[in-house]
Amino acid sequence: MRCLMSLSAVALFFAPALAQAQEKPKNVLILIADDLGRDLGCYGNKVIRTPNLDALAKRGIRFANAYATVASCSPSRASIFSGLYTHQNGQYGLQHAAHKQESHAWVEGLPNLLRAAGYFTGIIGKFHTGPASVYNFDAVIGKVNPRSPEGMAKQARDFLARSEKRPFLLVCGFTDPHRAKTGFGNEPFAKDPAEIKYEPKDVVVPVHLPDRPEVRQDLAEYYQSVSRLDRGVGAVLEALRETGQLENTLIIFLSDNGMPFPGAKTTLYEAGVHLPFIIAGPGLPAGRTNNALVSWVDIVPTILDWSKAKGPKYKLPGRSLVPILDDDNPKGFDVVFGSHQFHEITMYYPMRSIVVARRGSDGSTKTFKLILNLASEREAPFPSDLWGSPSWQGIRKRNDDSMGGKSVKAFLHRPKEELFDLTRDPDELTNIAQMPAMADVLADLRRRLRAWQQETSDPWTILYREEDPKFNR
Repeated sequence: MRCLMSLSAVALFFAPALAQAQEKPKNVLILIADDLGRDLGCYGNKVIRTPNLDALAKRGIRFANAYATVASCSPSRASIFSGLYTHQNGQYGLQHAAHKQESHAWVEGLPNLLRAAGYFTGIIGKFHTGPASVYNFDAVIGKVNPRSPEGMAKQARDFLARSEKRPFLLVCGFTDPHRAKTGFGNEPFAKDPAEIKYEPKDVVVPVHLPDRPEVRQDLAEYYQSVSRLDRGVGAVLEALRETGQLENTLIIFLSDNGMPFPGAKTTLYEAGVHLPFIIAGPGLPAGRTNNALVSWVDIVPTILDWSKAKGPKYKLPGRSLVPILDDDNPKGFDVVFGSHQFHEITMYYPMRSIVVARRGSDGSTKTFKLILNLASEREAPFPSDLWGSPSWQGIRKRNDDSMGGKSVKAFLHRPKEELFDLTRDPDELTNIAQMPAMADVLADLRRRLRAWQQETSDPWTILYREEDPKFNR
């Protein structure tokens, strides 16, 4: 029997109870998608079918302006588990194989902090960061197909049975919708009647990609993988319900970085770091959209606040979201930062970014983003999975310099600074850094970005100096 959760069933699971006290430690479930952009029904995609995640959003809080700190798997997961930016925790790039980047030994990871508070901790599926001493889960369950909804749910049940009466932290690291060696890992599920397949003509082609047949086919396979991820989420939540833990558990759903297509993954553009983020649980409001600017470095402080566990010996840069979960437009959450160094070890291309919601003299709010490309003299590198994708190979072979709303040349050769008015230009098509009318905005974001670098002891601070003759190149 398939362990999938219907919309009506989900509605029964998450009855809001704002008056419920949080005196006792609560369970925590973190569901991490792998390379998922904002391609969900609850985030406005009218083609893709994601009923379980849409239902979760209806029974919880959907964040409209949530940002990963970096658009690369291992570094992003390290930020999720440590509450630190990549240049703080040392997870500069991918952890596996020859890349071998890992967090500093002094980092106090989330599983270690919750274990000290009496939690039983576990991770199922994709882990992809280290070392194990820093992210020391009680149970590391890797012998499972992280694309299999039934397999992930079975391991979740086994973990819950082992937790006994202790509160738990469970991380489910799905592999969907990451690219496989070919395609998106859909082939092993070809005979599964639950699989949802898509016609290339129906997909929504994002602005950062050209509308070509090979791109549409690539997106159709990506959509199929996203719908399987949704089934996996439903299956795990059903396991939680069957064991009587659903109503006692804080559920966090997010993605590590944006879709595995050119213009998204491994960039600090919106498609790479502006991601889905849903929180649901006991005592929390239902069906709300929170418009605060929030970051993955806020996740650890949120869980520590929720669980009443002690934090690390050092100060975390993020803030707990618990106080704003019932406030759709909270004050003070108006800036997020990004920090990227590597993906694969050969891909050195350090970047920093800041997104700010600035209130004007007329009372209106506009959102601006500044991306600092610290090695702008280099051609922007490609991860191997994107390089070999049908989408990028199609772009290369056509040789028409068209990459959706941008040219290939502009994508590969970026200026030192890229300033975007996200309110007017959410697709980041026009760099306004050199416009005289934007001088005050640029100066403000430069100042804030440099101050943040200094506050977080960023080793790359020295590369961002206004007196450098290459500054505005």
